[in-house]
Amino acid sequence: MTEVAFHFGAPNKLEYAGRLLRKAVGRGARLVVFGSHDLVRRLDAHLWALSPTEFLAHCVDGDPSTPRSPVVLASALHVGLPADRVLLNLSDSVPEGFDRFGRVIEVVSHDEEDRLAARGRWKHYAQQGIAIQKHDLNLKGAA
Repeated sequence: MTEVAFHFGAPNKLEYAGRLLRKAVGRGARLVVFGSHDLVRRLDAHLWALSPTEFLAHCVDGDPSTPRSPVVLASALHVGLPADRVLLNLSDSVPEGFDRFGRVIEVVSHDEEDRLAARGRWKHYAQQGIAIQKHDLNLKGAA
């Protein structure tokens, strides 16, 4: 069964996603990042703008390097995407096909609309019988 973890309290979703991706890839993880076309475009630009020492190899879905890249940015989940990865969901909805992945990470900002959408996603996962892990980033920042 798919594991789901919510990371609550991200001050900036894109910056947090970048840090999370660098940390995960540094530990050997391979990820698919799901979000709207606009968000994927902005995250791609953000990752390219990092300093050379922070650069993270990644590609946008459809690129020929998709199977080899440790991070694939996608605005649609389709059967061709490698499901042997962690799914990082930056969208407002539960991605159709999320259950093909062994682990899903949901990032939630302080924005009230984002928090409301996250509550809906949490409810959906809970109704599927999935045990959900909660990570409060506000508490981690205070430590």
